[in-house]
Amino acid sequence: MAVTDEAIEKIKDMIVSGALRPGDRLPKESELAAALGLSRNSLREAVRALSLIRILDVRQGDGTYVTSLDPQLLLEAMSFVVDFHRDDTVLEFLAVRRILEPAATAMAALRISEQQLDALSAQLDALGAAPSVEELVACDLEFHRGIVQSAGNSVLCSLLDGLSGPTTRARIWRGLTQEDAVGRTLREHRAILAALRDRDAEAARSWATVHIASVEQWLRSTL
Repeated sequence: MAVTDEAIEKIKDMIVSGALRPGDRLPKESELAAALGLSRNSLREAVRALSLIRILDVRQGDGTYVTSLDPQLLLEAMSFVVDFHRDDTVLEFLAVRRILEPAATAMAALRISEQQLDALSAQLDALGAAPSVEELVACDLEFHRGIVQSAGNSVLCSLLDGLSGPTTRARIWRGLTQEDAVGRTLREHRAILAALRDRDAEAARSWATVHIASVEQWLRSTL
């Protein structure tokens, strides 16, 4: 194992074991290096790597701290990596979204508040009957984000947020080229919202599946 990897593992072990907790400040570099049996250079590289993936927070002039370790913060790294996807992997991202998002939508049906439902309805009303493709896709992202947030699972919300980027271009492309794609998306949004208002988890799951599968099916036919 490379010395930097060893240093990362040792810091990780301290966090996992509870020796370092969210918000804790790390000991001084010289003290921590001696305690872990590491060189200061390898410790410094490990801290730099762990700060890039939001495990540690290096504050200039104040020291290094363990972050909140909140799932949304930690999954930012996944979102960054996902942005480097190739066009031929978009179908794979859509397939993962088709597994996760209907489940989140079903969960939301049992938890979403009337206020949140009204906000989603107002969002669709504001979009109107004939939005541009770009407006529709922006609304689509916010609409589904609002539903997933209502599911009450921050890990699921962060995962789906990270997966939304690669599929955005496909959704714009579909809106520009497929006949009635805009109208179909608007109708599917209304159907999902109606199922949520009825507190019908299975109908919400089914409509969310149809909604994502229609993009996936169109993309398969064009590749």
